[in-house]
This record gives sequence, structure tokens and C-alpha cells, in this order.
Amino acid sequence: MTVQGPADTLQLRRWTVTSGSNVQSRGAVVIRAGDRQWEASAEGNGPIDALFGAVDRALAGVLDGHPRLVAYDIHALSEGTGAEGRVTVRVAPPDVGGQRGSGEYPGEATSTNIVAASIEAYIDALNALLAESHWEGATEAAPDGRRLESRDEARARRAQLDEEAGRIDTTDWFNR
Repeated sequence: MTVQGPADTLQLRRWTVTSGSNVQSRGAVVIRAGDRQWEASAEGNGPIDALFGAVDRALAGVLDGHPRLVAYDIHALSEGTGAEGRVTVRVAPPDVGGQRGSGEYPGEATSTNIVAASIEAYIDALNALLAESHWEGATEAAPDGRRLESRDEARARRAQLDEEAGRIDTTDWFNR
């Protein structure tokens, strides 16, 4: 049974990766679920490994460890340099025992950029894992996710620091 709602769904907000023949690949991600956000970077054996490592590091508190990549496949959907590639992955949860430590979860994404498709497929698989009822509330309970402020909360915090900040009308600034 799945119970995943908008607050539980992982959204890949941003990612970046550097890779080359004479440098260690390094990836960084920003992931959001509801009003929580996780950021991390990692090095890896190539750009995809670095990005998967960054996701694992960012979500270690959500998943009680690192998921295990069970399968990874890229399939070209047509010919040529502009062809789309379909990436499919399967992940297993961290080896934590009980229901949370069992099962395999698929993810899939298609793009002309196989690095983008790879990270999106990985997030898709983790969303399938978190959709299980025994993972309900994992994103909200994670100890290391930064809670994002609403616009009103940010304005109130700024107003505490500067009484005038609570009265700023940004449209007035554009009209000057």
C-alpha cells in the first residue's frame, strides 16, 4: 500500500557535476520534500556516481543510511547525437532490517542528457521506496533536513531584525 503525498515526494531542485580526465568527479544536489530541504556534495568514480553519492549523503537522515543501487541501465531510444536515452535503475533500501530494509524499487527517466536522466531516475526510485506505508513521514522526521521558511515567516524574521523590513513593497522598488 502506498501513501505518499506531496510532503513526502522528493523533488530534485538543482544538481551540478564536474568531471574530467584529470580531476575527481564531484556532484552536488539540492532536494526538497514539502517544506524540508537537503543539500550535499560527494566525489565519485564519474559524474553519475558522484551525483548518486551526493543524493545518498543528502538523504542519509531520511533513509537511515544509504540506499543500495541494484541495477542501472541506459537504453538509446533512437539514433544520432540528439537521441534520447532511457535510464532505468533499481534500488534497495539501506540494510536496516525489518520492512524498511527489504524490497527493490524501480525508477526511470528519459532525456537527451543521460546524466540528467540518471539522477532523475534515481530520485524516481527513491520516491517509489518512500511511497511504501512503512516509510510514511520519513521526510518530516529526518533530523538533518533544513525547514524552509514561508514568505510570511521570512518577512517576520527580517522585521525582527529591522522594523522597516516588514514594510518593504518590492513592486514599489520596480516602479522607481
